[in-house]
Amino acid sequence: MFSSKHSSCTTILVGKKASYDGSTIIARNEDAGDAVNPKKFVVVEPEDQPRNYQSKLTKFTVKLPDNPLRYTSVPDAVPDNGVWGEAGINAHNVAMSATETITTNSRVIGADPFEKNGLGEEDLLTITLPYINSAREGVQRVGKLLEKFGTYESNGILFSDVNEIWYIETAGGHHWVAQRIPDDAYVIAPNQTEIQEIDFDDPDSFMFSKDLRKFAQQHHLNPTTHFNFTKVFGSDTQLDRHYNTPRAWYGQRYFDPESVKDKTPMSNNLPFICHANRRITIEDIKYVLSSHYQDTPYDPFAPGADYKTVPYRPIGINRNQELSILQLRPGIPSAYSAVQWLTFASNPFNTLTPFFTNVVNTPDCYRDTTETLDSHNAYWANRLISLIAADHYQALMQDIEDYQLEEMGYAHERIAQVDKQMAEKEASGSHVVRALGQANARTADHVMKATEDLLTKLVVKASQDVPGSFTREHY
Repeated sequence: MFSSKHSSCTTILVGKKASYDGSTIIARNEDAGDAVNPKKFVVVEPEDQPRNYQSKLTKFTVKLPDNPLRYTSVPDAVPDNGVWGEAGINAHNVAMSATETITTNSRVIGADPFEKNGLGEEDLLTITLPYINSAREGVQRVGKLLEKFGTYESNGILFSDVNEIWYIETAGGHHWVAQRIPDDAYVIAPNQTEIQEIDFDDPDSFMFSKDLRKFAQQHHLNPTTHFNFTKVFGSDTQLDRHYNTPRAWYGQRYFDPESVKDKTPMSNNLPFICHANRRITIEDIKYVLSSHYQDTPYDPFAPGADYKTVPYRPIGINRNQELSILQLRPGIPSAYSAVQWLTFASNPFNTLTPFFTNVVNTPDCYRDTTETLDSHNAYWANRLISLIAADHYQALMQDIEDYQLEEMGYAHERIAQVDKQMAEKEASGSHVVRALGQANARTADHVMKATEDLLTKLVVKASQDVPGSFTREHY
Protein backbone atom coordinates (compact mmCIF):
# COMPACT_ATOMS: atom_id res chain seq x y z
CA MET A 1 0.00 0.00 0.00
CA PHE A 2 1.25 3.47 -0.86
CA SER A 3 0.83 6.43 1.44
CA SER A 4 -0.79 9.23 -0.51
CA LYS A 5 0.95 12.56 -0.27
CA HIS A 6 -2.52 14.12 -0.46
CA SER A 7 -3.95 12.37 2.56
CA SER A 8 -5.54 14.97 4.80
CA CYS A 9 -8.54 16.47 3.02
CA THR A 10 -11.94 17.61 4.33
CA THR A 11 -15.17 17.30 2.30
CA ILE A 12 -18.52 19.11 2.47
CA LEU A 13 -21.57 18.12 0.38
CA VAL A 14 -24.73 20.24 0.26
CA GLY A 15 -27.98 19.06 -1.32
CA LYS A 16 -30.05 21.38 -3.50
CA LYS A 17 -32.76 21.92 -0.87
CA ALA A 18 -30.13 22.57 1.78
CA SER A 19 -28.26 25.27 -0.18
CA TYR A 20 -29.04 28.98 -0.26
CA ASP A 21 -30.04 29.11 -3.93
CA GLY A 22 -31.07 25.56 -4.87
CA SER A 23 -27.63 24.61 -6.20
CA THR A 24 -25.99 21.28 -5.61
CA ILE A 25 -22.61 22.05 -4.03
CA ILE A 26 -19.64 19.77 -3.43
CA ALA A 27 -16.41 21.02 -1.88
CA ARG A 28 -13.12 19.62 -0.68
CA ASN A 29 -9.87 20.92 0.71
CA GLU A 30 -6.90 19.30 -0.95
CA ASP A 31 -4.23 18.93 1.70
CA ALA A 32 -0.74 17.57 1.13
CA GLY A 33 1.77 15.90 3.38
CA ASP A 34 4.04 18.92 2.93
CA ALA A 35 3.13 22.56 3.43
CA VAL A 36 4.17 23.50 -0.11
CA ASN A 37 2.87 21.57 -3.11
CA PRO A 38 2.20 24.08 -5.94
CA LYS A 39 -1.12 23.71 -7.79
CA LYS A 40 -2.52 25.19 -10.99
CA PHE A 41 -5.98 25.55 -12.57
CA VAL A 42 -6.37 24.32 -16.15
CA VAL A 43 -8.84 23.24 -18.81
CA VAL A 44 -8.15 19.87 -20.46
CA GLU A 45 -9.35 19.81 -24.06
CA PRO A 46 -10.36 16.49 -25.68
CA GLU A 47 -7.28 16.47 -27.90
CA ASP A 48 -5.05 16.78 -24.80
CA GLN A 49 -6.68 13.91 -22.92
CA PRO A 50 -4.54 10.73 -22.94
CA ARG A 51 -5.93 7.65 -24.66
CA ASN A 52 -3.54 5.24 -22.93
CA TYR A 53 -3.18 6.36 -19.36
CA GLN A 54 -0.13 5.46 -17.27
CA SER A 55 0.12 6.23 -13.56
CA LYS A 56 3.44 7.54 -12.30
CA LEU A 57 3.03 6.32 -8.72
CA THR A 58 2.22 2.71 -9.66
CA LYS A 59 2.25 0.53 -12.76
CA PHE A 60 -1.48 1.05 -13.29
CA THR A 61 -2.41 1.52 -16.94
CA VAL A 62 -5.79 1.77 -18.65
CA LYS A 63 -6.99 2.36 -22.20
CA LEU A 64 -9.42 5.27 -22.05
CA PRO A 65 -12.54 5.72 -24.21
CA ASP A 66 -12.62 7.86 -27.31
CA ASN A 67 -14.50 11.18 -27.43
CA PRO A 68 -13.69 12.56 -23.97
CA LEU A 69 -15.39 15.72 -22.77
CA ARG A 70 -13.57 18.96 -22.02
CA TYR A 71 -13.13 19.50 -18.25
CA THR A 72 -11.47 21.72 -15.66
CA SER A 73 -8.80 20.34 -13.36
CA VAL A 74 -6.50 21.51 -10.53
CA PRO A 75 -3.36 19.39 -11.07
CA ASP A 76 0.06 19.62 -9.51
CA ALA A 77 2.12 22.40 -11.07
CA VAL A 78 5.09 20.04 -11.18
CA PRO A 79 3.91 16.72 -12.70
CA ASP A 80 6.83 14.59 -11.51
CA ASN A 81 4.51 12.48 -9.34
CA GLY A 82 1.55 12.39 -11.71
CA VAL A 83 -1.46 14.54 -12.50
CA TRP A 84 -3.43 14.74 -9.21
CA GLY A 85 -6.26 16.60 -11.00
CA GLU A 86 -8.37 16.75 -7.81
CA ALA A 87 -11.47 18.76 -8.77
CA GLY A 88 -13.32 19.91 -11.86
CA ILE A 89 -16.49 20.22 -13.91
CA ASN A 90 -16.90 18.73 -17.38
CA ALA A 91 -18.64 20.13 -20.47
CA HIS A 92 -21.91 18.41 -19.48
CA ASN A 93 -21.87 20.17 -16.09
CA VAL A 94 -20.98 17.12 -14.06
CA ALA A 95 -18.69 17.86 -11.12
CA MET A 96 -16.18 15.58 -9.47
CA SER A 97 -13.70 15.90 -6.61
CA ALA A 98 -11.25 13.13 -5.77
CA THR A 99 -10.24 12.08 -3.29
CA GLU A 100 -11.05 12.21 0.41
CA THR A 101 -8.48 9.80 1.85
CA ILE A 102 -10.31 7.59 4.36
CA THR A 103 -9.62 4.84 6.88
CA THR A 104 -10.31 1.13 7.10
CA ASN A 105 -9.42 -1.76 9.41
CA SER A 106 -7.13 -4.76 9.35
CA ARG A 107 -9.95 -7.32 8.90
CA VAL A 108 -10.96 -5.66 5.62
CA ILE A 109 -7.39 -5.41 4.34
CA GLY A 110 -6.86 -9.07 5.17
CA ALA A 111 -10.00 -10.12 3.30
CA ASP A 112 -9.52 -7.85 0.27
CA PRO A 113 -5.89 -6.63 0.15
CA PHE A 114 -4.98 -3.40 -1.54
CA GLU A 115 -3.65 -3.65 -5.10
CA LYS A 116 -0.02 -2.52 -5.20
CA ASN A 117 -0.41 -1.43 -8.81
CA GLY A 118 -4.02 -0.33 -8.64
CA LEU A 119 -5.52 3.10 -9.15
CA GLY A 120 -5.64 5.96 -6.64
CA GLU A 121 -6.02 9.67 -6.09
CA GLU A 122 -3.33 10.48 -8.63
CA ASP A 123 -5.47 8.98 -11.39
CA LEU A 124 -9.17 9.18 -10.58
CA LEU A 125 -10.22 12.56 -11.93
CA THR A 126 -8.34 12.09 -15.20
CA ILE A 127 -9.77 8.63 -15.92
CA THR A 128 -13.34 9.43 -14.86
CA LEU A 129 -14.56 13.02 -15.29
CA PRO A 130 -14.22 13.27 -19.11
CA TYR A 131 -16.44 10.20 -19.62
CA ILE A 132 -19.58 10.77 -17.52
CA ASN A 133 -22.89 12.50 -18.18
CA SER A 134 -24.31 12.46 -14.64
CA ALA A 135 -23.24 12.02 -11.04
CA ARG A 136 -24.75 8.54 -11.04
CA GLU A 137 -22.66 7.61 -14.10
CA GLY A 138 -19.59 8.80 -12.23
CA VAL A 139 -20.25 6.33 -9.42
CA GLN A 140 -20.87 3.52 -11.91
CA ARG A 141 -17.63 4.19 -13.82
CA VAL A 142 -15.50 4.36 -10.67
CA GLY A 143 -17.16 1.21 -9.33
CA LYS A 144 -16.27 -0.73 -12.47
CA LEU A 145 -12.69 0.56 -12.40
CA LEU A 146 -12.30 -0.44 -8.74
CA GLU A 147 -13.64 -3.93 -9.34
CA LYS A 148 -11.41 -4.48 -12.38
CA PHE A 149 -8.14 -2.85 -11.32
CA GLY A 150 -8.36 -2.41 -7.56
CA THR A 151 -6.92 0.44 -5.52
CA TYR A 152 -3.86 0.84 -3.33
CA GLU A 153 -5.61 3.12 -0.80
CA SER A 154 -8.97 3.87 0.80
CA ASN A 155 -10.78 6.87 -0.69
CA GLY A 156 -14.01 8.83 -0.77
CA ILE A 157 -15.02 10.32 -4.14
CA LEU A 158 -17.54 13.12 -4.76
CA PHE A 159 -19.88 13.55 -7.74
CA SER A 160 -22.66 16.01 -8.50
CA ASP A 161 -24.89 17.22 -11.27
CA VAL A 162 -27.61 19.86 -11.02
CA ASN A 163 -30.03 17.30 -9.54
CA GLU A 164 -28.03 14.83 -7.46
CA ILE A 165 -24.98 14.43 -5.23
CA TRP A 166 -23.33 11.03 -4.75
CA TYR A 167 -20.53 10.04 -2.39
CA ILE A 168 -18.63 6.78 -2.98
CA GLU A 169 -16.29 5.12 -0.48
CA THR A 170 -13.89 2.29 -1.23
CA ALA A 171 -13.56 -0.79 0.98
CA GLY A 172 -10.38 -2.84 0.74
CA GLY A 173 -8.83 -3.27 -2.66
CA HIS A 174 -11.93 -3.88 -4.82
CA HIS A 175 -15.16 -3.18 -2.90
CA TRP A 176 -17.17 0.01 -2.58
CA VAL A 177 -20.47 1.62 -1.65
CA ALA A 178 -22.07 4.90 -2.74
CA GLN A 179 -24.89 6.91 -1.23
CA ARG A 180 -26.98 9.64 -2.77
CA ILE A 181 -27.03 12.63 -0.42
CA PRO A 182 -30.64 13.63 0.36
CA ASP A 183 -31.62 16.95 -1.21
CA ASP A 184 -32.32 18.56 2.17
CA ALA A 185 -29.10 17.37 3.84
CA TYR A 186 -25.42 18.15 4.11
CA VAL A 187 -22.38 15.99 4.87
CA ILE A 188 -18.97 16.64 6.41
CA ALA A 189 -16.37 13.92 5.72
CA PRO A 190 -12.97 14.22 7.45
CA ASN A 191 -10.58 11.42 6.40
CA GLN A 192 -12.52 8.49 7.79
CA THR A 193 -15.13 6.06 6.49
CA GLU A 194 -18.45 7.88 6.90
CA ILE A 195 -21.34 6.09 5.13
CA GLN A 196 -23.44 4.35 7.76
CA GLU A 197 -26.70 2.42 7.30
CA ILE A 198 -27.14 0.85 3.84
CA ASP A 199 -30.47 -0.11 2.34
CA PHE A 200 -29.62 -2.81 -0.21
CA ASP A 201 -33.18 -2.61 -1.59
CA ASP A 202 -33.06 1.14 -2.42
CA PRO A 203 -31.21 1.60 -5.74
CA ASP A 204 -32.29 5.24 -5.90
CA SER A 205 -30.19 5.99 -2.82
CA PHE A 206 -27.45 3.33 -2.76
CA MET A 207 -25.08 1.63 -5.16
CA PHE A 208 -22.43 -0.93 -4.21
CA SER A 209 -20.12 -3.64 -5.49
CA LYS A 210 -22.30 -6.58 -6.43
CA ASP A 211 -20.93 -9.00 -3.82
CA LEU A 212 -20.56 -6.51 -0.96
CA ARG A 213 -22.98 -8.12 1.49
CA LYS A 214 -21.86 -11.68 0.69
CA PHE A 215 -18.20 -10.64 0.96
CA ALA A 216 -18.75 -9.20 4.45
CA GLN A 217 -20.60 -12.34 5.56
CA GLN A 218 -18.02 -14.77 4.20
CA HIS A 219 -15.17 -13.00 5.97
CA HIS A 220 -17.06 -12.30 9.22
CA LEU A 221 -16.48 -8.56 8.87
CA ASN A 222 -19.74 -7.34 10.40
CA PRO A 223 -19.60 -7.02 14.21
CA THR A 224 -23.25 -5.80 14.42
CA THR A 225 -26.68 -7.28 13.73
CA HIS A 226 -27.39 -4.83 10.90
CA PHE A 227 -25.25 -3.49 8.03
CA ASN A 228 -23.51 -0.26 9.01
CA PHE A 229 -20.79 0.40 6.44
CA THR A 230 -18.66 2.40 8.90
CA LYS A 231 -18.78 -0.38 11.52
CA VAL A 232 -17.93 -3.04 8.93
CA PHE A 233 -15.31 -1.29 6.79
CA GLY A 234 -14.17 1.74 8.81
CA SER A 235 -11.94 2.38 11.80
CA ASP A 236 -12.30 3.53 15.39
CA THR A 237 -8.86 4.51 16.63
CA GLN A 238 -7.19 7.08 18.83
CA LEU A 239 -5.96 8.81 15.68
CA ASP A 240 -9.56 9.13 14.47
CA ARG A 241 -10.53 10.87 17.70
CA HIS A 242 -7.74 13.42 17.44
CA TYR A 243 -7.29 13.77 13.69
CA ASN A 244 -10.69 13.13 12.11
CA THR A 245 -13.82 13.32 14.25
CA PRO A 246 -13.05 16.77 15.74
CA ARG A 247 -13.39 18.26 12.26
CA ALA A 248 -16.84 16.75 11.75
CA TRP A 249 -17.83 17.86 15.26
CA TYR A 250 -16.79 21.46 14.60
CA GLY A 251 -18.56 21.64 11.24
CA GLN A 252 -21.77 20.18 12.63
CA ARG A 253 -21.51 22.57 15.58
CA TYR A 254 -21.34 25.47 13.14
CA PHE A 255 -24.30 24.39 11.02
CA ASP A 256 -26.51 23.50 13.99
CA PRO A 257 -25.13 23.85 17.55
CA GLU A 258 -28.09 21.99 19.02
CA SER A 259 -27.24 18.86 17.06
CA VAL A 260 -23.95 18.35 18.92
CA LYS A 261 -24.74 19.89 22.31
CA ASP A 262 -24.24 16.49 23.95
CA LYS A 263 -21.19 15.59 21.83
CA THR A 264 -17.48 16.26 22.18
CA PRO A 265 -14.73 16.56 19.55
CA MET A 266 -13.88 12.92 20.27
CA SER A 267 -17.41 11.53 19.93
CA ASN A 268 -17.39 8.49 17.66
CA ASN A 269 -21.12 8.45 16.93
CA LEU A 270 -21.58 11.61 14.89
CA PRO A 271 -24.10 11.26 12.05
CA PHE A 272 -23.14 11.09 8.37
CA ILE A 273 -26.32 12.66 6.96
CA CYS A 274 -26.95 15.99 8.69
CA HIS A 275 -29.44 18.85 8.54
CA ALA A 276 -28.51 22.49 9.12
CA ASN A 277 -30.65 25.03 10.96
CA ARG A 278 -30.55 27.32 7.89
CA ARG A 279 -29.77 27.29 4.18
CA ILE A 280 -26.04 26.82 3.57
CA THR A 281 -24.09 29.46 1.62
CA ILE A 282 -20.75 29.51 -0.16
CA GLU A 283 -19.46 31.61 2.74
CA ASP A 284 -20.58 28.95 5.22
CA ILE A 285 -18.66 26.27 3.35
CA LYS A 286 -15.56 28.45 3.13
CA TYR A 287 -15.77 29.24 6.85
CA VAL A 288 -15.90 25.59 7.86
CA LEU A 289 -13.15 24.57 5.44
CA SER A 290 -10.98 27.40 6.82
CA SER A 291 -11.75 26.72 10.46
CA HIS A 292 -9.29 26.06 13.25
CA TYR A 293 -11.70 25.61 16.19
CA GLN A 294 -12.36 29.31 16.65
CA ASP A 295 -14.19 30.16 19.89
CA THR A 296 -13.14 26.88 21.50
CA PRO A 297 -10.18 25.99 23.76
CA TYR A 298 -8.57 24.14 20.83
CA ASP A 299 -7.71 27.10 18.56
CA PRO A 300 -3.96 27.04 17.71
CA PHE A 301 -4.12 30.76 16.85
CA ALA A 302 -5.63 31.86 20.16
CA PRO A 303 -3.47 34.24 22.22
CA GLY A 304 -0.95 32.21 24.19
CA ALA A 305 -1.74 28.94 22.40
CA ASP A 306 1.03 26.56 21.39
CA TYR A 307 0.14 25.01 18.03
CA LYS A 308 2.42 22.07 18.82
CA THR A 309 0.31 20.98 21.78
CA VAL A 310 -3.27 21.55 20.62
CA PRO A 311 -5.05 18.19 20.79
CA TYR A 312 -6.98 18.23 17.51
CA ARG A 313 -6.04 18.63 13.87
CA PRO A 314 -7.70 21.79 12.45
CA ILE A 315 -9.44 21.98 9.06
CA GLY A 316 -7.77 25.19 7.91
CA ILE A 317 -4.13 24.16 8.13
CA ASN A 318 -0.80 25.10 6.60
CA ARG A 319 -0.98 21.99 4.39
CA ASN A 320 -4.09 23.21 2.51
CA GLN A 321 -3.09 23.40 -1.18
CA GLU A 322 -6.32 24.26 -2.94
CA LEU A 323 -10.03 24.42 -2.24
CA SER A 324 -12.59 23.91 -5.00
CA ILE A 325 -16.27 24.53 -4.29
CA LEU A 326 -18.16 23.14 -7.28
CA GLN A 327 -21.56 24.80 -7.70
CA LEU A 328 -24.17 23.68 -10.24
CA ARG A 329 -26.94 26.28 -10.33
CA PRO A 330 -30.56 25.56 -11.26
CA GLY A 331 -32.67 27.85 -13.40
CA ILE A 332 -29.63 29.20 -15.26
CA PRO A 333 -28.93 28.23 -18.87
CA SER A 334 -26.57 25.26 -18.84
CA ALA A 335 -24.04 27.15 -20.96
CA TYR A 336 -23.07 29.24 -17.94
CA SER A 337 -24.65 27.63 -14.88
CA ALA A 338 -21.54 25.81 -13.56
CA VAL A 339 -19.10 27.68 -11.32
CA GLN A 340 -15.85 26.46 -9.78
CA TRP A 341 -14.98 28.59 -6.76
CA LEU A 342 -11.23 28.22 -6.30
CA THR A 343 -8.51 29.29 -3.90
CA PHE A 344 -4.97 28.24 -3.12
CA ALA A 345 -2.82 27.68 -0.01
CA SER A 346 -3.90 27.94 3.61
CA ASN A 347 -7.64 28.64 3.86
CA PRO A 348 -7.80 30.87 6.95
CA PHE A 349 -5.91 33.51 4.98
CA ASN A 350 -7.22 33.33 1.41
CA THR A 351 -10.38 34.15 -0.53
CA LEU A 352 -12.39 32.37 -3.22
CA THR A 353 -12.48 33.31 -6.89
CA PRO A 354 -15.48 32.17 -8.99
CA PHE A 355 -14.71 30.74 -12.42
CA PHE A 356 -17.30 29.78 -15.02
CA THR A 357 -16.21 26.38 -16.28
CA ASN A 358 -17.57 26.36 -19.85
CA VAL A 359 -14.28 27.76 -21.17
CA VAL A 360 -11.28 26.57 -23.16
CA ASN A 361 -8.60 28.24 -21.03
CA THR A 362 -7.97 29.68 -17.58
CA PRO A 363 -6.32 32.95 -16.51
CA ASP A 364 -2.54 32.76 -16.60
CA CYS A 365 -2.01 33.75 -12.96
CA TYR A 366 -3.96 30.61 -11.96
CA ARG A 367 -2.82 28.41 -14.86
CA ASP A 368 0.93 29.02 -15.09
CA THR A 369 2.04 28.21 -11.55
CA THR A 370 5.81 27.83 -11.40
CA GLU A 371 7.92 25.38 -9.44
CA THR A 372 9.89 28.21 -7.88
CA LEU A 373 8.34 31.09 -6.00
CA ASP A 374 6.70 33.81 -8.10
CA SER A 375 4.39 36.21 -6.29
CA HIS A 376 2.53 36.92 -9.54
CA ASN A 377 1.15 33.37 -9.40
CA ALA A 378 -2.06 33.05 -7.38
CA TYR A 379 -0.69 29.96 -5.62
CA TRP A 380 2.55 31.56 -4.50
CA ALA A 381 1.01 34.89 -3.50
CA ASN A 382 -1.43 33.07 -1.24
CA ARG A 383 1.31 30.81 0.12
CA LEU A 384 3.33 33.87 1.11
CA ILE A 385 0.31 35.50 2.76
CA SER A 386 -0.38 32.37 4.80
CA LEU A 387 3.26 32.14 5.90
CA ILE A 388 3.37 35.74 7.10
CA ALA A 389 -0.08 35.73 8.69
CA ALA A 390 0.46 32.52 10.66
CA ASP A 391 3.35 34.16 12.52
CA HIS A 392 1.51 37.46 13.08
CA TYR A 393 -2.06 36.23 13.39
CA GLN A 394 -3.46 38.72 15.90
CA ALA A 395 -1.78 41.71 14.26
CA LEU A 396 -2.76 40.93 10.67
CA MET A 397 -6.10 39.11 10.70
CA GLN A 398 -8.18 42.28 10.54
CA ASP A 399 -6.55 43.20 7.23
CA ILE A 400 -7.11 39.68 5.93
CA GLU A 401 -10.75 39.58 7.01
CA ASP A 402 -11.39 42.97 5.37
CA TYR A 403 -9.87 41.61 2.15
CA GLN A 404 -11.94 38.43 2.35
CA LEU A 405 -15.19 40.34 2.89
CA GLU A 406 -14.53 42.73 0.02
CA GLU A 407 -13.44 40.06 -2.45
CA MET A 408 -16.33 37.73 -1.67
CA GLY A 409 -18.69 40.63 -2.26
CA TYR A 410 -16.96 41.24 -5.57
CA ALA A 411 -17.24 37.54 -6.43
CA HIS A 412 -21.02 37.50 -6.02
CA GLU A 413 -21.29 40.76 -7.95
CA ARG A 414 -19.25 39.30 -10.81
CA ILE A 415 -21.44 36.21 -11.08
CA ALA A 416 -24.56 38.39 -11.27
CA GLN A 417 -22.95 40.66 -13.85
CA VAL A 418 -21.85 37.81 -16.08
CA ASP A 419 -25.24 36.08 -15.81
CA LYS A 420 -26.91 39.32 -16.92
CA GLN A 421 -24.49 39.84 -19.79
CA MET A 422 -25.02 36.31 -21.06
CA ALA A 423 -28.79 36.63 -20.86
CA GLU A 424 -28.83 39.98 -22.65
CA LYS A 425 -26.57 38.75 -25.45
CA GLU A 426 -28.44 35.47 -25.77
CA ALA A 427 -25.01 34.12 -26.59
CA SER A 428 -24.62 30.50 -27.63
CA GLY A 429 -21.94 28.05 -28.65
CA SER A 430 -18.45 29.43 -29.12
CA HIS A 431 -19.64 32.95 -28.34
CA VAL A 432 -20.53 31.92 -24.78
CA VAL A 433 -17.24 30.09 -24.32
CA ARG A 434 -15.27 33.11 -25.49
CA ALA A 435 -17.29 35.56 -23.39
CA LEU A 436 -16.97 33.44 -20.26
CA GLY A 437 -13.22 33.14 -20.78
CA GLN A 438 -12.94 36.92 -20.99
CA ALA A 439 -15.10 37.31 -17.90
CA ASN A 440 -12.93 34.86 -15.95
CA ALA A 441 -9.80 36.76 -16.95
CA ARG A 442 -11.27 40.03 -15.70
CA THR A 443 -12.33 38.43 -12.43
CA ALA A 444 -8.90 36.87 -11.91
CA ASP A 445 -7.10 40.14 -12.64
CA HIS A 446 -9.17 41.94 -10.02
CA VAL A 447 -8.69 39.31 -7.32
CA MET A 448 -5.00 38.94 -8.10
CA LYS A 449 -4.46 42.71 -7.81
CA ALA A 450 -6.27 42.73 -4.46
CA THR A 451 -4.19 39.74 -3.31
CA GLU A 452 -0.91 41.40 -4.29
CA ASP A 453 -1.99 44.57 -2.49
CA LEU A 454 -2.77 42.54 0.62
CA LEU A 455 0.58 40.76 0.40
CA THR A 456 2.38 44.11 0.22
CA LYS A 457 0.44 45.45 3.21
CA LEU A 458 1.19 42.38 5.31
CA VAL A 459 4.89 42.43 4.46
CA VAL A 460 5.12 46.09 5.46
CA LYS A 461 3.27 45.58 8.74
CA ALA A 462 5.03 42.36 9.71
CA SER A 463 8.42 43.85 8.96
CA GLN A 464 7.98 46.40 11.73
CA ASP A 465 8.11 43.79 14.48
CA VAL A 466 10.64 41.05 13.85
CA PRO A 467 13.78 39.87 15.66
CA GLY A 468 16.53 42.34 14.88
CA SER A 469 14.26 45.39 15.09
CA PHE A 470 15.84 48.37 16.86
CA THR A 471 14.63 51.81 17.88
CA ARG A 472 16.69 54.37 19.82
CA GLU A 473 13.78 55.47 21.98
CA HIS A 474 14.35 52.55 24.35
CA TYR A 475 17.92 53.62 25.13
